[in-house]
Amino acid sequence: MSMDSDSQKHDYSNLKKRDDFFLGCFINTGIFLFFPSIILLIGTKGKETTYWIILVLILLIMVYSGIQSYKLESILESIDKEKKQLETIAIPFRIENDKNKADTKLSVNNSQVAGITVREPLDDPKEELAKLIGLENVKEQVQALYHFVNIQRIRRQRGLKTAALSYHCVFTGNPGTGKTSVARIVGAIYRNSGVLTRGHVVETDRSGLVAEYVGQTAVKTNRLIDSALDGVLFIDEAYSLLSESNNDFGHEAVSTLLKRMEDNRDRLVVILAGYGDEMQKFLDSNPGLRSRFSRHIVFPDYTTEELTEIFRLMASEQEYSVSDEALEKLRVVISTEVRKKSRGFGNARYVRNLFERSLERQAVRLAEDGAMTTERLRQLDAADISL
Repeated sequence: MSMDSDSQKHDYSNLKKRDDFFLGCFINTGIFLFFPSIILLIGTKGKETTYWIILVLILLIMVYSGIQSYKLESILESIDKEKKQLETIAIPFRIENDKNKADTKLSVNNSQVAGITVREPLDDPKEELAKLIGLENVKEQVQALYHFVNIQRIRRQRGLKTAALSYHCVFTGNPGTGKTSVARIVGAIYRNSGVLTRGHVVETDRSGLVAEYVGQTAVKTNRLIDSALDGVLFIDEAYSLLSESNNDFGHEAVSTLLKRMEDNRDRLVVILAGYGDEMQKFLDSNPGLRSRFSRHIVFPDYTTEELTEIFRLMASEQEYSVSDEALEKLRVVISTEVRKKSRGFGNARYVRNLFERSLERQAVRLAEDGAMTTERLRQLDAADISL
């Protein structure tokens, strides 16, 4: 049901309640006036005092009706205010499908709410894992996880007991080291093994869980978790949920998350991601977190050669080729960045930005040269690699 439809029904319901109230006041007024009037007319034989008494009764009933009308208006205003507050936590979802890359928003009513991306599961997780550049230690751990859940599936099919194991994970490492890609692979592994029925991945961060007002965070967190049921909830920079402020609602989000992890332990897998030191402090902040997340995977930074290969892969996927001279310059540029990198180095994100700048420089170069052959449109030269 759409938000507009719910709003119309809500408004109609409010109007109906108000009309019913005033109709009731009118009927009650008639009842209050009719019987006293008859009694007083009979008892006083139409004396003038009777009419004054009736007039006073009318005034009293009118005052009473006015008070009730004011109360009703206050109730309706309170309902409308609560409705607007609930609308502010409607979550914008961007459903990214490998086939159509179409954006579908369930509801967007608050520009301050960060986008929450829902990624459908991969068809062949083993193939996708093999295609990842570098990350050998990560691949080994994910491969071991794959074999474990597969053996548990076979044991279950043959009527044997299966191990009661937590499937929740903690991914630690700098940005751009493949944590989101591996989360999709893990979701597909869990789906293929029967741990999860769908295996999709819902990506979010603090903004997707914590609301701005009292009483809204639990509602917002529960709504997000509902969208992740039968799949994986991926929370980036999860430690940002907690702060030293007593007025922060992140604690409420964590408590809600832990409760839902227990209530829906057969339908929900949670993956927390972020920097290693901060993540350890976050897990130590709550005994429930440490006990539920026993599987830790560390994502190392990419080497110069791995980042260069990632650049070539990005180019190939967009039907570009990289000349030998461009590759040499690319290695020098990336090597310089790797040597001077600071904490939070973007890794593959840095390479993507470098690739996009190269496409812009190539476009300018071709526009100035005027030669638009297919070969030149496809090739990136050394002049296109920005320092």
